Amino acid sequence: MSKFIQRALFTGLLAAGVLLPALPASAADPAATCNRGEFCLWPKENYGGTPTRHTLETANPGDCLPLDGLVARSMANRLTKDVTVYQGEACSTEAEFTTYPKGGTFIPDAPFVVRAIQVWE
Repeated sequence: MSKFIQRALFTGLLAAGVLLPALPASAADPAATCNRGEFCLWPKENYGGTPTRHTLETANPGDCLPLDGLVARSMANRLTKDVTVYQGEACSTEAEFTTYPKGGTFIPDAPFVVRAIQVWE
């Protein structure tokens, strides 16, 4: 095989991605790391870092639950209840807040840093 054909073949395989090294997974699978019945929060975007899991089974609907200094940048709501997330630790509507529906909502990049949550019926 001529050097020209070898080079063309190598360049073609490189361009096709065949010769690229395997890249590590950049994010955990949120469905695999957050069980049904849990509300999970990650400190980094795209489910990066160690998740904090909450079952919220003892939370009273409507109560503000500050994250006690933790912040979340991605999350998954696998509860059977809607959850509102807040930028402020006191669940103030003066700062940013958003409600995510129950049953399997995955948010890889929250629109703001989450510091408190509130569960609804």
